[in-house]
Amino acid sequence: MPINRPLLSDSDLQEAVDRKLPVRVFEDDHLVNSGGTVIRFTDSDVVIQSRVSDLTYYSRRRCEFFEVRP
Repeated sequence: MPINRPLLSDSDLQEAVDRKLPVRVFEDDHLVNSGGTVIRFTDSDVVIQSRVSDLTYYSRRRCEFFEVRP
């Protein structure tokens, strides 16, 4: 069973970038992205890459991010 760890702080997000582990993104209690990796983040946004040319920007204020560990 996978372990879901919330990514709350800048250091959590930086660890997700460095380790390239898959993440899940929830917005309004709905799963909106699963399996992508965090490639960049700012104070207001997180950029998730799902495929080579698929980049999605999510608001840190409106979304919840979880690292998925097998």
